[in-house]
Amino acid sequence: QVQLVESGGGSVQSGGSLRLSCAVSPHTDSTDSIQCMGWFRQAPGKEREGVAGIDSDGKTSYADSVKGRFTISQDNVKNTLYLQMNSLKPEDTAMYYCAADTTVGYEWWLLRPSSFNSWGQGTQVTVSS
Repeated sequence: QVQLVESGGGSVQSGGSLRLSCAVSPHTDSTDSIQCMGWFRQAPGKEREGVAGIDSDGKTSYADSVKGRFTISQDNVKNTLYLQMNSLKPEDTAMYYCAADTTVGYEWWLLRPSSFNSWGQGTQVTVSS
């Protein structure tokens, strides 16, 4: 597993933009390699849902609700995952979590939480109308 720390959340008005960052660091003595990473979100009273994912080859996957508005990217030199969020809507309001999988990345593109074995603590995004 790896340690993940999110940042960049905040409050914006509808139509605004935010960029989330996720700093990645291995646990001490860990030799795990990351197969894929993703962003998930969870609104109060709702289940955690996948937003975007990216594998070690740079292939990406997006939830239909964010296609064309959000972009996931990774900087392997800085060991950082990003989520650029544009044209934000009130329904994007949620706690956003960074996730990684260090096993086999089974069907990671389906953006199921069960496919990821490492999680950050989350960063809050609030979009007002």
